[in-house]
Amino acid sequence: MRLDPTRLDGLMVVEPTPHADDRGLFARTFDADVFAAAGLPVQWPQCNTSWNPRRGTLRGLHFQAEPKPEPKLVRCTRGRIFDVAVDLRPGSATRCQWFGLELSADNRRALYIPPGFAHGFLTLEDATEVFYQMGERYDGSLASGVRWNDPAFGIHWPQAPVLLSGRDATYPDFPA
Repeated sequence: MRLDPTRLDGLMVVEPTPHADDRGLFARTFDADVFAAAGLPVQWPQCNTSWNPRRGTLRGLHFQAEPKPEPKLVRCTRGRIFDVAVDLRPGSATRCQWFGLELSADNRRALYIPPGFAHGFLTLEDATEVFYQMGERYDGSLASGVRWNDPAFGIHWPQAPVLLSGRDATYPDFPA
């Protein structure tokens, strides 16, 4: 397993190193020692699954505000997604910048998203499932988001969404 830094400070692609033989393959997807050495969380008190029957479903961009911001470790366990993280940290050199990549059941990658980032994804196939490890417990009073198509971010989604919630469609412009 490798942690590959992105151009956004603290945002990491987790790249498993599969070992294959005639039985199939084996790959480590999390190692507390590797994460700790990189300064990343090793405790994940909550895990979530998102099932998405339709291609073109957009979820996000979500975050949990202070005092309990959520780091996340996100992987696609069935199908494919275009996964996006946006840096919202005040004072960050990459504030309002985004990073996106394809996560899929086939590539087995994960994205580590630090606290202070918004997160969202667009399904690229029908019957897509996403698994989240959360570094903080959900607190509905701190749940928030930014609009998926806010011009402050200029995200280049691979296609327009077909399905999204009213809440996700109507977040106000981000005060950049």
